[in-house]
Amino acid sequence: MARRFRGSETFKVDAKGRVSIPASFRRVIEASDPDWAPTNRPNIVIVYGGPDQNWLQVYTMEAVAEIDAQIDMMQRGSPERAEIEELMYGQSHEAQIDDDGRLVLPQKLREKIGLKTEAFFVSAGTSFKIWEPSAYEAAQSEIFAERSAKRPKGYDPLVNLPTPPR
Repeated sequence: MARRFRGSETFKVDAKGRVSIPASFRRVIEASDPDWAPTNRPNIVIVYGGPDQNWLQVYTMEAVAEIDAQIDMMQRGSPERAEIEELMYGQSHEAQIDDDGRLVLPQKLREKIGLKTEAFFVSAGTSFKIWEPSAYEAAQSEIFAERSAKRPKGYDPLVNLPTPPR
């Protein structure tokens, strides 16, 4: 089973678009890149998505391989496959983590999500997201308001986990 990303942190973005990757995230990236060795730079895929996506979704090479295999199982020529191919292949960028544990975010990607001086990293299990910090706060406030309106006080989302097999 693949290692998971956990936690969140904010880091400075320099004028060249370099931003440090949280150390714990780097360990997961390295462990999930079959081509990585201490003498190589680990690889990732950044999916920037369409016009309504205001974050960057970052996948390990292992996660991308799993998604690629799932795409290969879809009917060629189907609109559903075309949509996912556009997202995962046409709206993505391959990158490497440098020797200092930094990621260089191209200007196009920084502009797309409004990233200027800080980047907020938040884990999503087998991937993580990079947000402009105030955009993340606004999105989370909206999501929290929608969810809390539908749920009882003291709601525990873990109740939604499936029962493990015996």
